[in-house]
Amino acid sequence: MAPCTFCSIAGGEMAAHVVVDEPEVVAFLDVRPVFKGHLLVVTRRHRDTLADLDRGELATLFVAVQRLAVAVETALGAGGSWVSVNNRVSQSVPHVHAHVVPRTKGDGLRGFFWPRTKYDDDAEAAGYADRLRAAYQQG
Repeated sequence: MAPCTFCSIAGGEMAAHVVVDEPEVVAFLDVRPVFKGHLLVVTRRHRDTLADLDRGELATLFVAVQRLAVAVETALGAGGSWVSVNNRVSQSVPHVHAHVVPRTKGDGLRGFFWPRTKYDDDAEAAGYADRLRAAYQQG
């Protein structure tokens, strides 16, 4: 069985643009963002789906998600955010994770079909991570 990508990121064994690194939760930029600043928020402890979390883990995860939803607005000037969790279907990594995606009016996102984009380079991704980290720490 291959190691879990998100566990490898949370454990520091795999590189990522980490925005939040707390004892129970890690958040990092999605490498294939819907929009720049798209974050994945994961539990440090491996859990396959939302249903596998105990109430404490659920609360900890969603407190971070809530703070990051505010952080994307503050750091990126987004008009709002989109927060979602896939369970099994469309869950590309079988480790519970929430998406926090910055939104702006007229951004072109409609329904459940959305394009993906890329960061121009690693420096641009690092800049987004820095801005989001700073806004998260203020909240």
